[in-house]
Amino acid sequence: MTLRQRVDRAQIVQIAVTLADEMGFEAVTLAAVAEKLGIRIPSLYHHVDGLPGLRSAVTLWAYQNLHTALQGAAVGKAGENAGRAIAHAYRAFGHAHPGIYTATLRAPSPDQPELQAAGQDIVNVVAQVLAHYSLEPTEMIHAVRALRSLMHGFVHLEISGGFKLAVDLDETFQRLIDLYLRGLKAP
Repeated sequence: MTLRQRVDRAQIVQIAVTLADEMGFEAVTLAAVAEKLGIRIPSLYHHVDGLPGLRSAVTLWAYQNLHTALQGAAVGKAGENAGRAIAHAYRAFGHAHPGIYTATLRAPSPDQPELQAAGQDIVNVVAQVLAHYSLEPTEMIHAVRALRSLMHGFVHLEISGGFKLAVDLDETFQRLIDLYLRGLKAP
């Protein structure tokens, strides 16, 4: 008689997160997760709504953990120091979770309110940090998008092996963020 493996949603999500970081977000499949857990695929349906539900749960994990990282980095800091801190936290998250990081890139659809709220939490942290610059609401949206684009471009190129020149990447990243933050002060 074989004993059944007991699993819960948190274990399933953690296995999927690990798979994504090791093999890429697209490697997160029901079969791969079930194999890692030593269970059959139908057992996963008790905890997630198929592959879309599994990937949604992983994306929520990614949003929540990125939010926690950015918020934690900003605590006790203001102005440019807070801007630098969240940029470095974003970069660190991308390095720590290269597969999961890609799950944070696509905006959730309107039929995913939990993901939309978690994504908005991230935007709110960035907007709070950028509030130092007293931007009008539309300008704030542009500023948040621009910072995200800068950070994503750099992180994506870096974790994809796109920088091979023998110049310090940390310094390049710092200069990029400083240039951006100085630009927000320009008239």
